[in-house]
Amino acid sequence: MDIVEKVKEKIATRDRYARLTGVEILEARPGYARVRMTVEEKHLNSVDITHGGAIFTLADTTFALASNTHGNVALALSMTIHFMKATVPGARLTATASEETLTRRTGLYRITVEDETGDLVSVAEGLVYRKKDMH
Repeated sequence: MDIVEKVKEKIATRDRYARLTGVEILEARPGYARVRMTVEEKHLNSVDITHGGAIFTLADTTFALASNTHGNVALALSMTIHFMKATVPGARLTATASEETLTRRTGLYRITVEDETGDLVSVAEGLVYRKKDMH
């Protein structure tokens, strides 16, 4: 099993919070990932739109997958997110994480979340620390 498949399997089976929220891995390759989530009742806030934490979880899971595909254990140092559009139950959200910069010890990623119509729901930027430990 190559490293990308190993990391995909690890996140799909061992990331308990991602599993709880119902995220689905669509694609991964070194420095890149796409993950989907269908908004359900459990993802809503008190005004019946998708909770920012649910969108953040989708973006963060995609960020984690993309940043770990090089083999080194990568852990988030920071992440900033901007919410652009509200969504409701039934929305199919797809997050895409793309590597912007990779050094020996850090990686910078841009993460977008779009709905099923292609409208931008959020934009995030995440920075990871790349440990010497390997997956």
